[in-house]
Amino acid sequence: MNTEVTSLISDPVSVFGYIALLLAIVFWLSGLASLRKTFEVVPPVIFAYFLPTLSSAAGIIPLASPAYTWMTRYLLLVALLLLMISVDLRSILRLGKMATFMMLAGTVGVIAGAAVSYLIFRGLLPADAWKGFAALSGSWIGGTANMLAIAQSVGTPQEVLGPLIVVDTVVGYGWMGVLLYLSTWQRRYDKRTGARTAVMEETNARLAAIDEKRRPTDLRDLAMIVGLGFGGAVAAFAVSGSLPALGDPTIISRTTWAVLIVVTGGLLVSFTPVRRLEEVGASRVGYTALYLLLGAIGAQADLRAIVQTPLYMAAGVVWILVHIAVVFAAARIVRAPLFFVATGSMANIGGAASAPVVAGVYHPAMAPVGLLMAVAGYILGIYGGLACAWMLGAMAP
Repeated sequence: MNTEVTSLISDPVSVFGYIALLLAIVFWLSGLASLRKTFEVVPPVIFAYFLPTLSSAAGIIPLASPAYTWMTRYLLLVALLLLMISVDLRSILRLGKMATFMMLAGTVGVIAGAAVSYLIFRGLLPADAWKGFAALSGSWIGGTANMLAIAQSVGTPQEVLGPLIVVDTVVGYGWMGVLLYLSTWQRRYDKRTGARTAVMEETNARLAAIDEKRRPTDLRDLAMIVGLGFGGAVAAFAVSGSLPALGDPTIISRTTWAVLIVVTGGLLVSFTPVRRLEEVGASRVGYTALYLLLGAIGAQADLRAIVQTPLYMAAGVVWILVHIAVVFAAARIVRAPLFFVATGSMANIGGAASAPVVAGVYHPAMAPVGLLMAVAGYILGIYGGLACAWMLGAMAP
């Protein structure tokens, strides 16, 4: 069936415009006071993915379009480049040993959880389910951008990615709710375990000089951000074409090389004056590109795939339980306060959107610590996610 002809909107530019309009409506509604609680329970990422899914299922936009091909190829690279040049690695390096150790423990917990959960459920899931597990590992080591990067790298099918986005939200935010509840027990926990609470004050002192300057964005700034983002994306994709695919099954594809180029290049550029573009919203433009990409991926998803969500949900619960066990075991080794347990875990599972919230609930003055731990996890998400994908590919039947 030719979906280009039967859909109500088929012109590629119009398809792009429709997805952009949906995204605008979602974020406009999320800012309304009357709907704020709704979007706290069901975050915008769910609507950004599933509204285009419903639209293609209803025949408003097609299941296949040149618009999706273009968006998938370039918007991820634009988003990653703009997010990476915004990173303040100097501040991350000031976090201290305990904060870094607990963030890394969270990453190890995600990778271990992926292995255990996949071993348990692989016989019940499709043969290519490992690609979905790989994508979810990217999300749980940093955030949505990493999920999409790993999904593109290993070629995660749409029918696998859809259910795992649900798992990502339900299980991830469920664990966040537990961590928020545990904040009322932190004094008892710290006293019973003999936690080194003085480390929190030391960490906070290291971060006192973090620069958070912002200024209004003008046309010159936007031209530079857009030019750098798209120019860098096109260049990275062009260079990646000359590099070999690696792995059996393939883990390092042309898309992966392009992702590694923009991530590593963006981190190097973050040490230059170009990083000042973050003062005028470079990362916000990056997140906009990311959500547009998510809409394009959602539009290509088959709604019938969601029927497998319960099985993936069970796998996600086992996965998160292994992660929790690793994080608490690591905390006992270094006598970390519950604050670092919660923040180190959420820096991985929730990323930059959730970690500062959790950190702020435990200690209001320490929210910047949560943010920096999440950014550190976000950087690891690309490399750690690819390592996890390689492991899962080797475990696949």
